[in-house]
Amino acid sequence: MAYRFLSSRVVPTSNRLTRRFLFIFTLSLSFTYLCYNLIFCSDTTMQSPSYEQHRCLLFQNVGGKKLLQKSHYCTMTRGGPKGLRDAASNVGLTHKGPDTSQNQSKHSAAFLNIARSTAARDQKASNNTGTPKFGNKKLPNAIIVGVKKGGTRAVLEFIRVHPDVRAMGTEPHFFDRNFDKGLDWYRSLMPRTLDTQITMEKTPSYFVTKEAPKRISNLSRDTKLIVVVRNPVTRAISDYTQTLSKKPDIPSFEDLAFKNRSLGLVDTSWNAIRIGMYVLHLENWLQYFPLSQIHFVSGERLITDPAGELGRIQDFLGLKRIVTDKHFYFNKTKGFPCLKKPESSSLPRCLGKSKGRTHIQIDQEVIEQLRDFYRPYNFRFYEMVGHNFRWD
Repeated sequence: MAYRFLSSRVVPTSNRLTRRFLFIFTLSLSFTYLCYNLIFCSDTTMQSPSYEQHRCLLFQNVGGKKLLQKSHYCTMTRGGPKGLRDAASNVGLTHKGPDTSQNQSKHSAAFLNIARSTAARDQKASNNTGTPKFGNKKLPNAIIVGVKKGGTRAVLEFIRVHPDVRAMGTEPHFFDRNFDKGLDWYRSLMPRTLDTQITMEKTPSYFVTKEAPKRISNLSRDTKLIVVVRNPVTRAISDYTQTLSKKPDIPSFEDLAFKNRSLGLVDTSWNAIRIGMYVLHLENWLQYFPLSQIHFVSGERLITDPAGELGRIQDFLGLKRIVTDKHFYFNKTKGFPCLKKPESSSLPRCLGKSKGRTHIQIDQEVIEQLRDFYRPYNFRFYEMVGHNFRWD
């Protein structure tokens, strides 16, 4: 009897709990389904143009071509001005109520403004036919600081062949003439580079500018410096030849080079002479940079063995030796090495007409006097850099 009594009490209670649970579960599912339908119905009947614009931009960003095609807003805005007008006239037609025309007018105006701004932005982007901008503009990791008429342009053009080097084509003259323009101006001139690439610039006048070493050091003591040097007598004659091509009325080379030629007094105030006194300028640089951070390129060997000189430059910059002898050929007309034609060009790359020009004829006695003048400066320079350039 006790067993029957317990069974009659427990089983019905269990059934009632099960039915209640099923009822609550079914009710929650129904409520969820109802909310789901309400949300998506409002999405199709009451979405604002700004929300549609946001969705369209989102589809564009993720590359959703099919989503763009399904979006009424995106389809209309891609139809040009007529599409914009048609889309604007259709906005608000799904809004019901006594103020339908007023709402339609407001929404049409809002939609048209949004659509116009979006179309203008897209048109601006479509007019930009340039390549995508990769990398960042950074201050240079390496600078060709000198010397004028030593072969700096050749070094820059040759090293730019390397895929891990990006360099300015022009001379910014930031650390001598344009320092007051600030670092933002200087950085804006630089090419965009990736993290693995080196940014370079060249301004040969830095080497003889007293303030340049300190200014570069204050910017970054890790900056690597390249100095292209050449026999100072030959360099002075080349310097004068260039000036003469621009100013034919200047005095003769001999008159500018000597205070008193009969006594052998050289005029060191003439810039063409003073630049070649390399040791004096180097002493100033060594106050701010260790010698290990300065690489000297032989202007003479740059002509006879460009691949060898470029190999040493690549080593100095920590680059893999990619620019090799296969990149060069000797142009007999210019008397200078040129780069073999790249795959993207039908012509080889040689330096401009101003490079490799024929020097004016200078009396041999004048040349000997200048060699005697430079000899002690050259020997001191050899000792300082630990290399004999054999100019004497």
